[in-house]
Amino acid sequence: GNSCRSHMAEGIINHYRGDVWTAVSAGTKPSGYVHPMAIAALQEWGIDISHHRSKHAEEFRSTPLDLVITVCDDAAENCPVWLGQGKKVHIGFPDPAKAEGSDEEKMAVFRQVRDGIKERVLAYLDAFDQNP
Repeated sequence: GNSCRSHMAEGIINHYRGDVWTAVSAGTKPSGYVHPMAIAALQEWGIDISHHRSKHAEEFRSTPLDLVITVCDDAAENCPVWLGQGKKVHIGFPDPAKAEGSDEEKMAVFRQVRDGIKERVLAYLDAFDQNP
C-alpha cells in the first residue's frame, strides 16, 4: 500500500545517491499514510521521511523515469504499462507492516527490510551506473 518499503527506498536512495539519482515513491494501491515504523527506522540513520506522503503511480504518468524499481511483489505484477519508458527491475522485500509480535519485534523487521534495501538497491544502482 505504498506505506513502507518504497518510502524507505526513496529516502535511502536520495540520502546515499542523491548526487546521481532522484528517487520518488508511489504505489498501485496507496494506503494514504507512511508507516510510523518506516519513519523511525530511517530516523535511526538520520534520514527524515516524515514529510513523505503515500502516492499513486498515476501522479507520475507524465514524469520521465530512467528506472522503475518495484520492491513489493504486488507492485511488480501490477506495474502500470505506461511506466515502460525506462528500465524496470523487481527487487522484492517482505512487507514489514505485516510483522507480528511486540513493538520491538516489529521494529526489528523494519530494520531488516531497511538494511536489505540499502544493501541490494544501492548495489543495483551502482551496477546500473556502470552499465545502464
